[in-house]
Amino acid sequence: MIQAYTGNGKGKTSAALGLALRAAGAGFKVYIIQFLKKGCYSEINILKSIKNIRLEQCGQSCFLGKRPSARDFILARRGLEKARKIIASKTYKVVILDEVNVALRLGLLEIKEVLALLKDAPRNIEIVLTGRSLHPQVKKLADLVSEIKEVKHYFRQGIKCRKGFEY
Repeated sequence: MIQAYTGNGKGKTSAALGLALRAAGAGFKVYIIQFLKKGCYSEINILKSIKNIRLEQCGQSCFLGKRPSARDFILARRGLEKARKIIASKTYKVVILDEVNVALRLGLLEIKEVLALLKDAPRNIEIVLTGRSLHPQVKKLADLVSEIKEVKHYFRQGIKCRKGFEY
């Protein structure tokens, strides 16, 4: 099954991590690949302590407002190749591709490669894609698409990112 969490609202990664916790609680193994991210986000602290969850980051740092570098292309491609190997191993019941939609939008990954990964995946592995700007072809292929819409956000009032809530 393929799930996608997209939209301009806050909570796409949070929804995917909630699913990871639920799956791990059911005894399933979960692999999370975070595209475009590097650093110690608060969720990493707790996820490392859960034996059924493995997390890997494939980015240089927070990506807001930056143009991709040559290194960003390399890291994104490595992340996609890692996802391909993880899915092919059939070791994990859930594979989360966090921010892969943004990596696609930025051109760091090619849509044909992501579609091939999704089409070739066994149907008994749950694949979750997160990030704004869901590609129309991925939307068509997905079994579940949730769009998280911003109605109101405290950032608009000048409140900055807060530890434990945004990172």
